[in-house]
Amino acid sequence: MSKLKIMETALRDGHQSLIATRLKTEEILPILEKMDQAGYHAMEVWGGATFDACIRFLNEDPWERLREIRKRVKNTKLQMLLRGQNLLGYRHYGDDVVEKFVQKSIENGIDIIRIFDALNDYRNVRTSVEATKKYGGHAQVCIAYTTSEVHTVDYYVEKVKEIGAMGADSICIKDMAGILLPSVAYELIRRIKEVSDLPVQLHTHCTSGIASMLYMKAVEAGVDIIDTGISPFSGGTAQPSTEVFAQVFKGHERDPQLNLDILAEIADYFKPIKEKYRAEGILNPKVMDTEPKTLKYQVPGGMLSNLLSQLEGQGAADKYEDVLNEIPRVRRDLGYPPLVTPLSQMVGTQSVFNVLTGARYKVVPKEIRDYVMGMYGQSPAPVDEEIKKVIIGDETPIDHRPADDIEPEFEKITAEIGELAKSEEDVLMYALFPENAKKFLENRGKPQVEEVEEYHINLVI
Repeated sequence: MSKLKIMETALRDGHQSLIATRLKTEEILPILEKMDQAGYHAMEVWGGATFDACIRFLNEDPWERLREIRKRVKNTKLQMLLRGQNLLGYRHYGDDVVEKFVQKSIENGIDIIRIFDALNDYRNVRTSVEATKKYGGHAQVCIAYTTSEVHTVDYYVEKVKEIGAMGADSICIKDMAGILLPSVAYELIRRIKEVSDLPVQLHTHCTSGIASMLYMKAVEAGVDIIDTGISPFSGGTAQPSTEVFAQVFKGHERDPQLNLDILAEIADYFKPIKEKYRAEGILNPKVMDTEPKTLKYQVPGGMLSNLLSQLEGQGAADKYEDVLNEIPRVRRDLGYPPLVTPLSQMVGTQSVFNVLTGARYKVVPKEIRDYVMGMYGQSPAPVDEEIKKVIIGDETPIDHRPADDIEPEFEKITAEIGELAKSEEDVLMYALFPENAKKFLENRGKPQVEEVEEYHINLVI
């Protein structure tokens, strides 16, 4: 077998999972040359919530962050996470905006784009995959892992065949909730290897307590790459520790051959930074907990704590177990959507409404209605017919790719933001996050007045 490869997550998912994506560029840059010497296959440095957090909380230009990282990282591939047609935002964008965003991401330094769709509806990733390959990037397509009566190993193997047919360069098993059991992973990876020659990467979270066991079994099955985080930004709702796996496999036939001394230096660099965020209250102790209930309810750890916060805010914390029991019912009603952004938030909110109102689907958020109308793509299984009628009446859901209804919009958005945008990157920033980007662009170059209270109130994980 070839050597195991490691992707370092500290600079994206690690700090997104543990400190609400609050690492500043000035905290990242000094250690990059050292990280570049560690022997990583890749470092995840961008995408996910990093773009939004830069402009919303840190008064930083996310494009400039990427350029500065690229200047310092010469030997290691830079990777990002992209939500398919949603890019880094929360709606579907026109194909022209998707292609332009991918083009600029690669031009500014990204090598590998990990692309997923919350429903595993690959019509929603086609444009971003094609654009990634067009502009010379590596297109990694995900299977968003969840469990249900339809989400079997056979189901995922068929999805892998779709991924191969669309021209992807590699496959990622994206276990966003940390619920992939080691034995299932072993079977799934072996089966994938039988139908595809593409490299297989595995992503998980430590939330439920099984992540390290999962990785060991996955390596045994022949997984090519695993995602880990340097120890200060590992564990809890983040990934397993990089140093642990570098040490465990030292001398093994699949030794990733990372430099242990350099890893120790990287860890020592990040320890006081993590402690600073702990002291400021940004590192919520809850995110470091092990939550075995994740395995029972199939709910990501961050979603569990957010649900509890919502209920406490309504004076209904005693309804927590009722909501947890309602979530699987709502998922079944809606055709078993995977609980990943934005569907985890949508299913959770609907479950809270169902419990607090005492009448299921008496209150239905617009997002759930749009989902049932097909605006997010095709549900893994059919939506329950009775529930569908309650939510949308006699209306007929669309059955085509949602983005087919979106006209080209880049030129219109360019005209809308006008002279505030000094580059196409600025236009894209405004396209994704209009309100916050406009505020950022208006204040660019002006002295920043730190609003400490607002900074803490607006914590989002």
